[in-house]
Amino acid sequence: MKGSTYKRCGCRNPVTGRQYRPSCPKLKKKDHGSWWGRYDLPRGADGKRRQEKIGPYATRAEAEAALAEAVDGANKGTNHGVNRQTFGDYLDQWIAGKVGLSENTRKGYLTHIRLYYRPGLGHVRMSDLRDHHFEELYAAMRQIGRLADGVRPSPMLRRLLEARTDTQQARRPLSASRIKRIHATATSALNSAVRRKRIPFNPAEHVELVPPRRRRPLVWTAERIERWQQTGRRPAPVMVWTPQQTGAFLDFVADDTLYALWHLLAYRPLRRGEVAGLPWSDVDLAAGTLLVRETNPGHVPGDEDDWDDPKSDAGERTVTLDDQTVQVLRAYKKRQSEMRLALGTGWVDSGRVFTKETGEALSPDGISQRFDRFLTRHATIRRRHTEDGWSIDRLARAHAVPERAILTTLQAPLPPIRLHDLRHGAASLMLAAGVDINVVKEECGHATAAFTRDFYQHVFPEVAKAAAEAVAAIVPRSALGK
Repeated sequence: MKGSTYKRCGCRNPVTGRQYRPSCPKLKKKDHGSWWGRYDLPRGADGKRRQEKIGPYATRAEAEAALAEAVDGANKGTNHGVNRQTFGDYLDQWIAGKVGLSENTRKGYLTHIRLYYRPGLGHVRMSDLRDHHFEELYAAMRQIGRLADGVRPSPMLRRLLEARTDTQQARRPLSASRIKRIHATATSALNSAVRRKRIPFNPAEHVELVPPRRRRPLVWTAERIERWQQTGRRPAPVMVWTPQQTGAFLDFVADDTLYALWHLLAYRPLRRGEVAGLPWSDVDLAAGTLLVRETNPGHVPGDEDDWDDPKSDAGERTVTLDDQTVQVLRAYKKRQSEMRLALGTGWVDSGRVFTKETGEALSPDGISQRFDRFLTRHATIRRRHTEDGWSIDRLARAHAVPERAILTTLQAPLPPIRLHDLRHGAASLMLAAGVDINVVKEECGHATAAFTRDFYQHVFPEVAKAAAEAVAAIVPRSALGK
């Protein structure tokens, strides 16, 4: 590839109004005008000549050095076509070419691009992108929702805030783990650019991030429940019920048409998308197993063309069912068959285990919302009885639930958890029951047993207490010190 440097200015002929370009009489002066470079690119598909322009530079030496680097890159195929391409345009091109993504992963990438990378760095040319650009972006992201009153946001932060909808949730602070996930999007996109020889290196690769803190599950002990009732604040983002609280919830929803769904989620560590996408063809009640091999991503409920693979390779797994769960699923399948016969041609044959009363597949969001409504109803029943003096009979009629469920509700409060926390609770129950860590890892669909052990071990205090007592029991003592 060949290249050359030249000098230009913006002066215009006072008579014609046109730029002098190379004929400006002042260009011979050292301090007048700027230096530019021009070099050939590989010919296009049509065989026509292509050229790229770089600059401006203050001196001829700077222009020649930049030109030599650009020509070398063009000869190696590492920079042609990207000198004018912006980071935002490249990200759009990159995401359009990612054909192997799950729908949820694609939605996450698009959100990261729309809310952070396009408003923050979308205008920066790929050839100019450096690590300090990402450091400035992440510093601004850490200020979202944390900027003190009266402090003016930086231009970067202002662009980020303008890109977000003006709601409390959209402007809440970003956690370190959230920023790490967003950074992973840029790293992946720029690694692809390096592999395709669009840029010589990944400018985001060595950017230092605030290390995220892993949020391990905490169990709802009596002390934590009391504190929650006083302050209204959850002790931690990830909370799980005790075995007694899990049983109380299942007793409360025992008459729900989807009781089998809640039972399965409470006993086996499944994700909501996995149960929403579970077909009867992957359930073997005789063997007491189910196969997780596809999920409902939730964006188009019931669209058979949009079922996704599990979250990871380890996510495709066989889950073993206990006899009680098999019995519950058999009863549910029988009732579902009766509903199908009653509706006749009105039944939608989705083939899924858990469906609406019409046979249509459930959406993950719909399952979460139904779960949240049960917790709200549980709290409302307790409040109306203890504070408003409603009788059990009145509560049963008002909430259309059996008196047995009302009595269960009044025994103890049911502290809030997310639907996904049932998965954490199920895994914790398995470990508390003494199930081998590798079995728990397989049932959860984790890649390593180390993650399972680190995340779930000793969630329930009685497990740690039993371990402490076991250690104390093997030490012989004849007397205790005062």
